[in-house]
Amino acid sequence: MKILAIDTSNRPLSVAVLEDTTVLAAITVTVHQKHAEYLLPEIERLLAMAALKPTDLDRVVVAAGPGSYTGIRIAVTTAKTLAATLNIDLVAVSSLATLAANVPVEGALVAPIFDARNQNVFAGLYRIKGGRPTVEIADAHTGVVDFLKAVAKYGEPVWFLGDAGHFSDVIGTTVSAATPAVSPWLNLPQVATIGLLGRTMEPVSDVDRFVPNYLRLTQAEAEWRAKNPEEDTESYVEKI
Repeated sequence: MKILAIDTSNRPLSVAVLEDTTVLAAITVTVHQKHAEYLLPEIERLLAMAALKPTDLDRVVVAAGPGSYTGIRIAVTTAKTLAATLNIDLVAVSSLATLAANVPVEGALVAPIFDARNQNVFAGLYRIKGGRPTVEIADAHTGVVDFLKAVAKYGEPVWFLGDAGHFSDVIGTTVSAATPAVSPWLNLPQVATIGLLGRTMEPVSDVDRFVPNYLRLTQAEAEWRAKNPEEDTESYVEKI
């Protein structure tokens, strides 16, 4: 199976091409956020490096959120377009789960965190089982203190990844169990891991209707609901 993996859900732009479990080519760029400008050229370059054509692909795996609204939209739109035009599988993976998968320690508790501003976070808690992250606390947009209190109840060491450094003080005062120190590279999504996780997952059943996992209202949706309080609460994303 030939797989294209894409992640632009946060600051890094990451793309990889795999054949089954072999990584043929991969790139991660963190020095800019011009994802819309660079994503398709990087995909073309990686396919050329792997001596593949788009029609050789069997599956596209995308980190579908949570994270940056713009970044998620770019990755998901690109992945949906490729899946539809090439008639191949589309698989969506949690952007937080892909970060948790960086920890290769069986049984470890991993808490990937993305800073959502104003002391809010996108976060989830995962346990590594069989080399894969399994959900302990589902991905959510929540206050950082509330999330850390829920994590502290486990009474175990926790690997905090992603933007956890932004909250080091409150982590230290809220989670009493010792937390392992991590190398900086663990805080970046490893796009090959996204492909490996998505390799064995069920594909999206309806590519056209698939929407990103924002976990909170977009600005447009929040404004629409404020102006239309009596209207239904169906997802604004699905209305367009």
